[in-house]
Amino acid sequence: MLADFVRNLQEGIYVTTADGRIRDANPAFLRMFGVSSLRQLRRFTAEQLLVDPARRAEELEILAREGAVREFELEIRRPDGEVRTVLDTAYQRVDEATGEVYYHGILIDITERKELERKLRDSAIRDALTGCYNRHYLHEQEHRLEASAVPWGVIVIDVDHFKEYNDRFGHHTGDRVLQGLARFLMNTVRTEDAVIRMGGDEFLILLHGSAALATEEVARRLSELGPGAAPVSFSQGWAVKSEGETLERTIRRADRQLIQVRVRERRYHPPRATH
Repeated sequence: MLADFVRNLQEGIYVTTADGRIRDANPAFLRMFGVSSLRQLRRFTAEQLLVDPARRAEELEILAREGAVREFELEIRRPDGEVRTVLDTAYQRVDEATGEVYYHGILIDITERKELERKLRDSAIRDALTGCYNRHYLHEQEHRLEASAVPWGVIVIDVDHFKEYNDRFGHHTGDRVLQGLARFLMNTVRTEDAVIRMGGDEFLILLHGSAALATEEVARRLSELGPGAAPVSFSQGWAVKSEGETLERTIRRADRQLIQVRVRERRYHPPRATH
């Protein structure tokens, strides 16, 4: 009856040796790894089936110290390349006859739950119209950056005469302008740099680490590419963190530079409809 119970469980039950060889597993464990037989699975060690083998070393340390581990999160890579996220609860056992160490465990697949969590988090930190990050994300980064010694740089961007796009062509056209500019900005900067919609037609690019030192260069590249690649003309100001400065103060300095640019240039670009 117990064997039938284990075979019918939807959670993956397994037995491995200390060196990661898989000795036994139930059908749910095989399905989790995308294989049809225990023989097929035995071609791999537990370490080979993990995205980060160092995580197994961490888990083994806990097992050696405490004899058990509960809901230890791991990312597994199936033989077909698909990555899944699982929670592992395991116990250390020693064969009295041979002294060999075994691990008995149960895996619960939480991939869908992790994806839902990611989507919920994205909806909280992403702007629905443009797909850029929003102010909530900026506040999160503000606390993280100011607690570290990492340098940062910011570029503040405003669409030129944006109100006229809405007045002359309607809000739908204005929305397309913002979406097009957002795509241009996200395609121009590095993937690790954050493009944030601050509200209305104002965007902010946050660069951190070594990239912060190249803030002026990024701003220059945006200006050079803008006339041909961006769907609309824009103005920008930039600033790099000064000693002991908060992120908010850096953004204010970039804002002041943006205002100075507009006052100095005093140029007018008639808005055009986008299709």
